[in-house]
This record gives sequence, C-alpha cells and structure tokens, in this order.
Amino acid sequence: MSTPTTTPSLTDKNLEAALVTVQTEIARTDSKASLLLAFNGAVLAGLSTLANHELPTHTKAAGALAVAALGTAAVLLLLVVRPRLGGHDHASFPYWARLDETEIRAGMTSDTRAARIRVLSGIAVAKFRQLRRAVDCVLGALGFLALAAISAPL
Repeated sequence: MSTPTTTPSLTDKNLEAALVTVQTEIARTDSKASLLLAFNGAVLAGLSTLANHELPTHTKAAGALAVAALGTAAVLLLLVVRPRLGGHDHASFPYWARLDETEIRAGMTSDTRAARIRVLSGIAVAKFRQLRRAVDCVLGALGFLALAAISAPL
C-alpha cells in the first residue's frame, strides 16, 4: 500500500517563498552593513593619519564634518547588525528559548509562517531604513572629504 502524497497548496508555496525571501533580505542587509563598516573603518583610519598635519582651518572643518558623518554612519550600521532578541511574537527563536520542550511541541501544532513573515519583514524593513540612513551619511562624508581635498594646499 502506497503512502498518499500531499501536494503543497498555492498558499503553502507562497508562504514558503515569502519566508525565504524575507530571510534572504535580512542576510543581504547584514552583508551590506558589514562591507560598509569595513569601508568606514578604512576611511577613518586613513583620516586619522592626517590629524596632526598642519592644514587650513576650513580643510580641518570639512574633515571634521566627514569624520562626524562617518561616525554616525558607523553607529547606524552597528544598529543594522545588532541582534534583535525581543521574541514576544511567538514565532521566533528568542521566544522559543524561553519555553520548555512541551511548550515548544504545543507551539508547533499550528502554522506560524505568516507570523514569522510579518515579524521578519518588520526586522528587514527596519534594517533597510538604517542601512539607507548610513549610506546617506557615507555619501555626505564623501562630499565633505571632496571639499576638504579641493581646499587643501598642494
């Protein structure tokens, strides 16, 4: 006697696809934030070598603004990669970590994909907003660095 096979419904397929998509987007933001943090660190390290050089006041001012913008970007990027461990949504591992085995089994009797998609989508949107703000700060810093470079004596 053969075991009946169940064909996933369109809803099941869509829920799985949405869950994978939002998890992938979260991973993308973390990767982008990591790359930008490395970039910021390299630029800040390079700028620190100029700190003791005699430069015109307006050049130093533009450089200071660039450092402030890069510092702000670094904070925003760190917030992107900072773990979110609230776990009050009943559909994530921080919540499950507070349960015993029986409570976990009881929680697995229902389909929580829609709740996970909602929670993870909120996390992804928040990460992308922070990432966007950080990129804006980096672009501002690059503008200030360009201003400092063209105002610096040769």
